[in-house]
Amino acid sequence: MTKAELVEKIQAKTGLETKVKAEKALDAVVEALRDALAAGESVTFTGFGSFKVVERAARKGRNPRSGEEITIPASKIAKFTPGKGLKDAIK
Repeated sequence: MTKAELVEKIQAKTGLETKVKAEKALDAVVEALRDALAAGESVTFTGFGSFKVVERAARKGRNPRSGEEITIPASKIAKFTPGKGLKDAIK
């Protein structure tokens, strides 16, 4: 599903008059989610799932071209864990 398709679904389900308003609503949700994760907070949608920031430790890897061993630096990533409602809906 693309962003445009998601905007259409949001407009249909919420009854918003225009796609522009639906897109603004989606953008606001994504921005709020991004801001919370950037601040190190976790975000939970009961029945859907939760987003949190996790630390990845530095590790060894290989350059696929040369086969040379390299060190991949530590980093932070966003992790999504599906909730029971989402798991049940997928089954």
